[in-house]
Amino acid sequence: MATTINSIDDLITPVVLLDRTRLDKNIRAMQDTCDAHGVGLWPHIKTHKMVEVARRQLAAGAQGLSCAKVGEAEAMLPSGVKRIFIAHSLVDVRVAPRLAALADQLDELRVAVTSVPHAEALVAVAVATDRNLEAVLAVNTGLNREGVRTVDEAKAVAAIIKRCPQLKLAAIYTHEGQMYGAKPEEQVVRANEIIAILEKFRAAIDPALPLWPGCSVTAKIMAASGKVQVVRPGAYMFGDMALAVSSKVMGPADVAIHVLVTVVDRPAPGLALIDAGSKVFSSDKSKAGLNGIAADGRDIQVVSLNEEHGYLGGGDVDTLKIGDRLQIMPAHVCTVINLTDTVTVVEGDRVVDQWCVDARGKVQ
Repeated sequence: MATTINSIDDLITPVVLLDRTRLDKNIRAMQDTCDAHGVGLWPHIKTHKMVEVARRQLAAGAQGLSCAKVGEAEAMLPSGVKRIFIAHSLVDVRVAPRLAALADQLDELRVAVTSVPHAEALVAVAVATDRNLEAVLAVNTGLNREGVRTVDEAKAVAAIIKRCPQLKLAAIYTHEGQMYGAKPEEQVVRANEIIAILEKFRAAIDPALPLWPGCSVTAKIMAASGKVQVVRPGAYMFGDMALAVSSKVMGPADVAIHVLVTVVDRPAPGLALIDAGSKVFSSDKSKAGLNGIAADGRDIQVVSLNEEHGYLGGGDVDTLKIGDRLQIMPAHVCTVINLTDTVTVVEGDRVVDQWCVDARGKVQ
């Protein structure tokens, strides 16, 4: 980082901070869990969107990367990745040349198949690529988004895939995002219920198909179950309120992303305004309706947002004065990252680097 900025005290706010030590610790902890149970790790890059983070995940032992969109996959190629799963319903044949170019630069390109109508559309895309692609079947396990709902539908999808020379059914996946609403004491039981659903579908189609669940709340539970072959968590290496406060699968001291903000006004008792609004935090809220909380443990919450202002409340808010700076743990880290061009990498209070959010805005 070509800069004279050496300390976070020198930074102009608002700015997204990434603690490199915590990041590396979180990457290592997830990889160690997967390695201990012989489970492959294909982290989802839709959270971090950074080549540098992907490099660290791959260097630690990740087998491949999961991406939401073709543009994300293209952006990750400089990481050296050789195996990518695009976990989204591809239907437009106009994307076929880009898929073909991706396949030519990878050892393995996997694509999602999510329903009977989608399977029919995917066949046209695959034929247009004129490449061999591996299809991964989505099963709905409770989020009620993509994924086959019945065994008969799964069999019908498998039959469509089998008739296409460019496609091979290679795995079964799910995104169990509903687990973000699970209490800590419920998580193991509910994760095993999800596995049972996946096993039922696998038994009806092909008992040899590997299971690929994907959620940061359940990833370590799934890996330790001995019943899945790959996990695909996204937010685990950063953390946020959803992981550290609601689901409690990590501690607040492990969260690696914070937003450094400045108090710009004290218009009334019990209220402070900061220089970061929805253009920094997004409009996403925690289960308690908060956009963020003070990372240092004080009773200070981001209770509301306009585009350029955040509203702080809480029992300690009246200790703040104009010009004070504080770090905020965001409610939802994925959207925070996608709203910034770069993150400032720190170790403690020391600024050590700046990383580009390479896949920012790659929604196609």
